Amino acid sequence: MKRFWKEVTVEDGQVALDGKPVRTPDRAPLALPTPALAAAVADEWRAVGETIDPRAMKLTGLANAAIDKISPASAPFARGLAAYGESDLLYYRADGPEPLVVRQAEAWDPLLDWARNRYDVHFETATGVMHRAQPEATVARLAEAVYALDAFHLAGLSPVVTVSGTLVGALALLEGAAGAETLWQAAHVDELWQAEQWGEDPLAVQARDARRADFDAGVRFLGLL
Repeated sequence: MKRFWKEVTVEDGQVALDGKPVRTPDRAPLALPTPALAAAVADEWRAVGETIDPRAMKLTGLANAAIDKISPASAPFARGLAAYGESDLLYYRADGPEPLVVRQAEAWDPLLDWARNRYDVHFETATGVMHRAQPEATVARLAEAVYALDAFHLAGLSPVVTVSGTLVGALALLEGAAGAETLWQAAHVDELWQAEQWGEDPLAVQARDARRADFDAGVRFLGLL
């Protein structure tokens, strides 16, 4: 679609193009819950060139998802994110070499320690990739934290969880207990280790950069709520 508007404005949390409110793909009003998020979404529309590229409008996309997909059925969506608490990246450790084992521990243990104190839970860690069941109380407490979130927080949390592979880390980020860069590095300990040993694969770098863009969008979205 070609750009058809000249002016982008915000009024009462709604973005408008030449005075006409923007609507989601399902035709709901694109109403944002905070002035900061509304301003950021408006900036995405101002930045559009001759044609609209939805891939460059990640905040708008997350807002659309919150309104059209998550809000009408937030429980099933939350359930999908909560499932990461059963098989979190941080639970599964390498059995060698020792420098990688140490690096994983340095990056992952502080996040698990935070969650233990925050939610009064216990985690079962293991070497290898075979599934290790977590205590029912642990899974339930992490799920409660996810179910308590509104549709917009769920939308922003989603790419952080799915890209990083860690619900624990994403909750730490959400609550200000971990920074975005800390979480990103923790989520890519193994991949970055392999790159150090064998060199970077250009295709792997390209894929990681794409994931980073989605991750950063989720982080920014959450920060604007």
